[in-house]
Amino acid sequence: MTLDDLRVFVAVCRAGSLSSVARDLGRTQSAVSQHVKRLERETGVALLERRPRGVVPTRAGRILETAAAEGINGLDLAVRQLRDLLDGHSGHVRVATGATTVRHFMSEAVVTFRRSHPKVNLEFRTVSSGRGSFDALADGTLDLAWITIGPPVRGIEQRTVVELPWLLAVPADDPLSGRPHLDPAELTDTRLIRLPPNSASAAHLEAACAERGVRFAYEPSVADWDTALLLAELGVGRAVVPAVPGLPVPGDGPLRLIPLPGLRPLPVGWAVRRWDALSPPARAFADTVAAVRRAAARPTPSCRRPAP
Repeated sequence: MTLDDLRVFVAVCRAGSLSSVARDLGRTQSAVSQHVKRLERETGVALLERRPRGVVPTRAGRILETAAAEGINGLDLAVRQLRDLLDGHSGHVRVATGATTVRHFMSEAVVTFRRSHPKVNLEFRTVSSGRGSFDALADGTLDLAWITIGPPVRGIEQRTVVELPWLLAVPADDPLSGRPHLDPAELTDTRLIRLPPNSASAAHLEAACAERGVRFAYEPSVADWDTALLLAELGVGRAVVPAVPGLPVPGDGPLRLIPLPGLRPLPVGWAVRRWDALSPPARAFADTVAAVRRAAARPTPSCRRPAP
């Protein structure tokens, strides 16, 4: 049994396919299969169940996969830390983000963090889905992922940093533009620019609407929140978007943002493999982003209502 056997086995369990792992590794399917067979000979149990459309781990296979993934991640972390010592760096922090995450949620935190940790290398990687972020966290490719908080995921810890209210974005000449707020029921059957249909934020919005018995009709979808806002500003359509940091002040400019207080807010924050396994620089960056976001969410003294 070798470390390479275990790496290949974990990859096969996650992909559910010998052939796809063989393609990713640049090996033959037979060579990948030999790694699994060697593990089965060593353990004396069947580790994979062959099915018409791939493979799934047996009960014994799931046990070995969990243990192997934990061990491999720990070894990879140790190797990275040793490299940092050898290279004279203070560490690396590798963060998964969406297309607009850094601009809306992390720009101030990046500046603050760089001032306090000038020798830490920050690496940002755009990941198109929550599933892709979770896989990258699980195999040690990434340290942190900024996500829409969702249902529990095996082997991943999620932590909410901020909850974003929902807004209706319309152009200034829209009949609804003067409303201070809207009940979501008033938008029933209104055609909206659709958020990315496979995204966690779109799923959360649909669930929040279902709780209120509201059903929207949709225009073609867009790739991100910023594009939805731009199309709304141009008068192409209306859009329901979360109140991400940095949006225009409602009432200013060609775009109007109308609160929808009846919809459950969108929770966003960090996902990690294990908080207690984060390197000190990664934990410091996660804490910096959370501190900046929570400070920004607090009302300023001038905005607070006087005591009764």
